[in-house]
Amino acid sequence: MSFRKDHLRYFVTVAEEGQITRAARRLAVAQPALSQAIAQLETELGLKLLERHTRGVKLTAEGEAFLAKARAVVDHERDVRLTAQSLARAAKSILEVGFVGPPPLMTSPELFGAFAAAHPEVEVSFRDLPFPCGTTRSWLEPVDVAICHCPQVEPGVRIQALRSEPRAIVVPESHRLAGSEQASATETLGERFIGYDPSVQPAWAAFHSLDDVRGGPPEDPTEDEVGTSMQMLSLLGGRRGVTAVPYCDARIVAQVLRGTAAVKLADAAPAAISLVWLAERENAIVAALAQVALERSSARADG
Repeated sequence: MSFRKDHLRYFVTVAEEGQITRAARRLAVAQPALSQAIAQLETELGLKLLERHTRGVKLTAEGEAFLAKARAVVDHERDVRLTAQSLARAAKSILEVGFVGPPPLMTSPELFGAFAAAHPEVEVSFRDLPFPCGTTRSWLEPVDVAICHCPQVEPGVRIQALRSEPRAIVVPESHRLAGSEQASATETLGERFIGYDPSVQPAWAAFHSLDDVRGGPPEDPTEDEVGTSMQMLSLLGGRRGVTAVPYCDARIVAQVLRGTAAVKLADAAPAAISLVWLAERENAIVAALAQVALERSSARADG
């Protein structure tokens, strides 16, 4: 049997998303090409894996049985590839840092300045990550470590706190709260909040939508399915909706997007900005960055 490994990955993604359109977007492939690949896989296997219906797709009994084996192959191949890439970076003293929102050199310059001073031999590169979708483990796999407000906590995921940031809301300058440095989060709950892609981790979307203050998700979010910081930024710039973000991010957004303002939220739980990485991928460079972060956090607490 000669089916391509990509076809297994495509099938697993479609099964997870339950819809060809969302799976194609996640895979960054054209929808017709994805449909054709799934059809080819079914032909080569001699099995009908998916039932198509108006709302998406559903696994057949054969598809359910095949999914576990396909996922194991896909996960193993991905793990081997990413582990090799991580080892190659470490051998060259390169650290790949993932981030969500403004680049870390804008939000955490002191941390990376201190790390560069202590470890001038390490080259730090940065990668813009989408919002966490699925497991935190799979989201972290392309990088050595990420800096962000905390994603879903899972076994095998390590977290080193950097600082606590108030949440803030980004609003148009014409908004009634725009002239205020600080406001109550409850004052903002009547606003139309930005909608998030269904695949985004629920707690991550809830953080931005102030679900903890409201007691649940917003009743009328925008119809957008935001999954990246750039998508969020474009909606804020277009005055399509509002959202809550860490205050450091909000200040940068207000500087970048003319006509917007950042308003600190007094009674919303703060954002825990942290380093996050996979325990099994920890190497000496990741450990060194975590140590610098710990020392700075301890010094801040003592001061």
